[in-house]
Amino acid sequence: MTTLEAPAPKVELKTPPEAKPQSIVRYVTDEQICILTFDKPNSSANVLNKATLQELDNHLDFITGNDQIKAVIITSAKPSIFIAGADIKAFADGAAPEQLGELIELGQSVFNRISILQIPTVAAIHGACLCGGYEVALACNYRIASPDKSTKIGLPETQLGILPAWGGSTRLPRLIGLPKALDIILAGKTVAPKQALKYGMVDELVPREYLIEAARKRILSGVAAHPKRKNRLLISLSNSGAASELIYRRAKGTLISKTRGHYPAPLKALDVAVRGLSGSIERSLNLELEAMEELAQTEACRSLVRLFFLQERAKKISGGKDDSSEQVRPVQKISVIGAGVMGAGIAQWASARGIGVVLRDINSEQVAKGVASVSKLYNDGLKRHVFTPVEARSGMDRIYPSAGEFPLSGIDIVIEAAVEKMGLKKDIFRKLDAAAGPKTILATNTSALSVSELAEATTHPERVVGIHFFNPVHRMQLVEVIVGRRTDPEVVRRAVRFVQQLGKLPVVVQDSPGFLVNRILMPYLIEAGHLFESGARVEDIDETMLDFGMPMGPLRLIDEVGIDVAQHVADTLAQKFSSRMDTPAVLNRMLEAKLLGRKGGRGFYIYSGKKDAVVDAEIDRFQRSKSSANLNREELRNHMVFLMVNEAARCLEERLVGSADDVDFGMIMGTGFAPFRGGPLRYADRFGISTLVNEMDQLASRGETRFAPCDLLKQMAQDKRTFYPGAHT
Repeated sequence: MTTLEAPAPKVELKTPPEAKPQSIVRYVTDEQICILTFDKPNSSANVLNKATLQELDNHLDFITGNDQIKAVIITSAKPSIFIAGADIKAFADGAAPEQLGELIELGQSVFNRISILQIPTVAAIHGACLCGGYEVALACNYRIASPDKSTKIGLPETQLGILPAWGGSTRLPRLIGLPKALDIILAGKTVAPKQALKYGMVDELVPREYLIEAARKRILSGVAAHPKRKNRLLISLSNSGAASELIYRRAKGTLISKTRGHYPAPLKALDVAVRGLSGSIERSLNLELEAMEELAQTEACRSLVRLFFLQERAKKISGGKDDSSEQVRPVQKISVIGAGVMGAGIAQWASARGIGVVLRDINSEQVAKGVASVSKLYNDGLKRHVFTPVEARSGMDRIYPSAGEFPLSGIDIVIEAAVEKMGLKKDIFRKLDAAAGPKTILATNTSALSVSELAEATTHPERVVGIHFFNPVHRMQLVEVIVGRRTDPEVVRRAVRFVQQLGKLPVVVQDSPGFLVNRILMPYLIEAGHLFESGARVEDIDETMLDFGMPMGPLRLIDEVGIDVAQHVADTLAQKFSSRMDTPAVLNRMLEAKLLGRKGGRGFYIYSGKKDAVVDAEIDRFQRSKSSANLNREELRNHMVFLMVNEAARCLEERLVGSADDVDFGMIMGTGFAPFRGGPLRYADRFGISTLVNEMDQLASRGETRFAPCDLLKQMAQDKRTFYPGAHT
């Protein structure tokens, strides 16, 4: 990292008058260095669309037509964005393939013009430099980045079901070598500045305030025109025909194993990156274009792009019916009641985002354990370079441990994270109600218990709300905001804004057992338990759902959650929905045998250190019949997935959420429901509502009444409707 001793001298800039606001501002210094500054008007981000690319092309006309221009610096005026990439709307449903092709060709042409300029070009990067943004930088001779936390560099296109097609799949392997490039491209990685420097994705790190001056010095010294690349021989060897073919075969095997063939983008990106190395830049760019046009038409791409927009929507919703833009005051201080796994996770996450946290529990020993858990989370983050040492220390300093009563008048939100016992939680809320200030929100992190019933234990039920984080807090983005019968709409708005302030993604759900995610997930887990009890093999059940696209098999998931926790949530829902849900007896029998799942080292699987879990060879002793032993994998899949779809439709039918989008978004973000399938309701549309209802009716007619389709599904089948307009059935 370069250290400059004194502030950079002010650079005198000249700019021509513009007739209208521009996305790229052009300046020419007295040294005849042209500075192109991306600064999209009335926007916090810079994105690349047809108009911006044409504007950049016009600036390149000026540069190539002016013999006095000695160099070009490309930078951004945004506080935390260099260029975020392409305008994703170009890949959304309804986008014409020919228009997409034209956009890709335009971007390739413009970036190629940058790459063949006969003068030095430098990308001065501060903030998010992603997708097309990094492809702009790749077209330059030299890349300087700030070490700021907001600076993120990468090519995450495969996470949208596409691939880098503005030169990223072509130029990155040539810059840093095929192995490192594939590590970035295939996984859709975004890396911090230090990691980008280590990979060779940038040439230098410089504090933001010195970026332009550092670029200027490198230009004047000649470094930017002829940068010295490290490991050129090693890169050349890794990109050779024999080596690249070996890398290709290994990477393809790994991808097929991981994706099970459901995500075509990484495989296509691998093919383009490797084949592109054996020919010219032009040929490689043509491969990018062809692959992009093909991928953009896949269901996986449509589903992943839709998920991107749902995530963006969650960042902006107000939680009110009118999505009011009225400002809600940011939360300054919270109190977390309960210093167990969830409480410590919430406390750490909030403190890392600048919020003061009072962490309370019943005694000093429990509080100390909670603080130790918070400390471990910070230490783990340090190892992964999520935090700097200063950030970790500052976060710990914002944790205020307390084993006794603590004044709550200055607390914005109290989050109760005690064990899942209604009586205990009511006692806690009675005390909180008496101690809290008039504006303090009382929230519960319960995963299944009634928020409305809990609120009735207080004198101000209107300020009680559910804020349900998922475990582990530091990895799960989704948070359910649960609206009780008497929760004040303003409290809901404040809770939603708090979740967004934490960098999480809220979904607003009306109070009901299991809320949204567990309400839909538990019938699936319960059915997996029943299938096992009646003779289906653990391997067949879990492999079936892995093939479907779930991140983990249902029985393995029960182990991860904990047999005791799974049984508790199942019991809670079974009490409410006894006509279609009953807790598998196997869970209680396993608990009696002291099998707790992963936390106890043994459940459906045996866990031993860091080794892969293996199915318990003795688990069959818990089976009670063999009636499901002969079900094939399609039948096993339908048994489990149909129940999820049915419950998802009921949630919409009962208006627990506002739309089918909310249901699908919650299930993808909360459970990992096969993202490429778009969620349970989108899956139902593609499966065919009529076909789905017919098959469920057949199962129900054989005495399996839990498969009886809900009224909404039956009516939709009769009316030939879909959850999403225009969906194919």
